[in-house]
Amino acid sequence: MSIPFRFPDGFLWGAATSAYQVEGSPLADGAGPSIWHRFSHTPGRVTDGDTGDVACDHYRRFRADVALMRELGLTSYRFSVAWGRVLPEGTGRVNQKGLDFYRRLVGALREAGIEPFATLYHWDLPSALDDRGGWTNPDVAGWFADYADVLFRALDGEVRFWATLNEPWVVSDGGYLFGGLAPGHHDAGEAVRASFNLMRAHAAAVDAYRADGRHAIGLVVNLEPKYPASERPEDLAATARSAAEMNRLYLDMALLGRTPDELPALFGEAWPADAAAVAASVRRELDFLGINYYTRGVMRDDPDALPYRASRVHQDGAPHTDIGWEVFPQGLFDCLTWVKNRYGDVPLYITENGAAYPDPPAVAGVIDDPLRVGYLREHLRAAHRAIAAGVDLRGYHVWSLLDNFEWNHGFSKRFGIVHVDYATQRRTVKASGRFYAEVIASHGACLA
Repeated sequence: MSIPFRFPDGFLWGAATSAYQVEGSPLADGAGPSIWHRFSHTPGRVTDGDTGDVACDHYRRFRADVALMRELGLTSYRFSVAWGRVLPEGTGRVNQKGLDFYRRLVGALREAGIEPFATLYHWDLPSALDDRGGWTNPDVAGWFADYADVLFRALDGEVRFWATLNEPWVVSDGGYLFGGLAPGHHDAGEAVRASFNLMRAHAAAVDAYRADGRHAIGLVVNLEPKYPASERPEDLAATARSAAEMNRLYLDMALLGRTPDELPALFGEAWPADAAAVAASVRRELDFLGINYYTRGVMRDDPDALPYRASRVHQDGAPHTDIGWEVFPQGLFDCLTWVKNRYGDVPLYITENGAAYPDPPAVAGVIDDPLRVGYLREHLRAAHRAIAAGVDLRGYHVWSLLDNFEWNHGFSKRFGIVHVDYATQRRTVKASGRFYAEVIASHGACLA
């Protein structure tokens, strides 16, 4: 008799963080500043003027955090490497102290029986490279490949999962098109150039890994399934435009070697003349694909919402997280099955999934967060349904292990299954963390 919701043997149960959000000490031991260090120290950019100068102090407390991961039963930890810790100027000289931090972190994970799942780039470009044009400079592909090669040579013996980029859409859209994220630019031409250079960098890093690596390399994208607000032809077309720009551009380039047909008209003169050639040149076989899923988009035609001429329709009456995202577990199932149907049987990992909610005060040392528990339960059930439907899903990483610096929201939004008191750095496992530990111990059987 099969057990409902039991996940396959060998399924990776993980949690995720990123360097600037948790490490703190961004300039310690010879590290170079990143665009997020610069951005967060610019008045008006981040809620309450928060910065990642201390964050969760993971740089100094990582051993205790690894012990906490072990207590929860995690079998995987997804983290990112701060490029500027390893190469303070972005290129050239290697900072051995920075590299040694990641050696120690990986060693502690291995000792605890936890699989290191490393992301090369999670939004914190060295400021020295931003001064040279950042992701708009075509030379960035070579810079990134050289940086990646340093890490592959140093850590590939212990790290068996490497992701090149985290959410290239967010890097381009938030950093170069709308400017709400670092480096804070607002230019459609820059955004398009950044998109193509990100994928050129991804391909160059994959090539570097194929030369030296021994395990698995992939790409992490954020997907938001798009649904039309109505059956009006205008809304259907707007939904297709939005899906092309957010969901298909990077995956089509990486896995199919082409770009969506809808995009040249959206970006006009900003669209590069050599787009087809670049897309064909960056197609690479990947060992896995990471999927970050949080919510869906219900879209309507909106000529004033440039450049996509589509806007989101708020779903009145539906539950929403503290960050304003609709809770829609079906969207995770839809994402996973869509990827399988469009791109084939590339192995998948859910690399981020979670929810921000305001946590109540601890009562007798317990932080009860039932909304987050419910969110995780229903999304894990959706993930299991995708496996039952034939999706090759091999792991799940909750976002996030710790409450942390939530980018331009600062410390005002809490995603963690572990509460962090930022004044004392005390960690307290929330009810959602205990629930997740039970899921792991039962291989999902407790979801029934």
